[in-house]
Amino acid sequence: MKIEAMSVVPYKNQKEGKKQQVANMFNNISKNYDLLNHVLSMGIDIIWRKKAIKMLKDDQPKLILDIATGTGDFAIEALALKPDKIIGVDISEGMLNVGRKKMKQKKLDHLIDLQMGDSEKLLFEENKFDAVIVSFGVRNFENLEKGLADMYRVLKPGGKTVILEFSTPKNSR
Repeated sequence: MKIEAMSVVPYKNQKEGKKQQVANMFNNISKNYDLLNHVLSMGIDIIWRKKAIKMLKDDQPKLILDIATGTGDFAIEALALKPDKIIGVDISEGMLNVGRKKMKQKKLDHLIDLQMGDSEKLLFEENKFDAVIVSFGVRNFENLEKGLADMYRVLKPGGKTVILEFSTPKNSR
């Protein structure tokens, strides 16, 4: 299947690209993001995360990359898989700061490491992760093809990717 490269800019009248606009938006709502997410989805986001993580149960991944980790909710849910380590990356320092505080409060910061990172230019070597997960973040990629290609690059052969998203993919055939 061929994925068509597409760049969508949320606010066309601004000079910034989509990536910077998304980072700014999430920086601005980071303190209220978790509450907003749960209220606006009527709690369904929690159920979907649990179901998505169950898809990796048989694989027993030991090293997991959570892209667009935000405040780390998907990473926390992935602890059900008993991995050795989860690394979460996000382009919003505001979201990461909220997530880091959450990890310290829950005493999970030794298992979940939240880092600044760009889904299109991941700072990891090839074939590093047993699983790559994304929850409600793919829609915010500036370049979908680059983001998916870099996810694949850092995934070990035989590893799995789980993408949880609201939108329905278009068939490019």
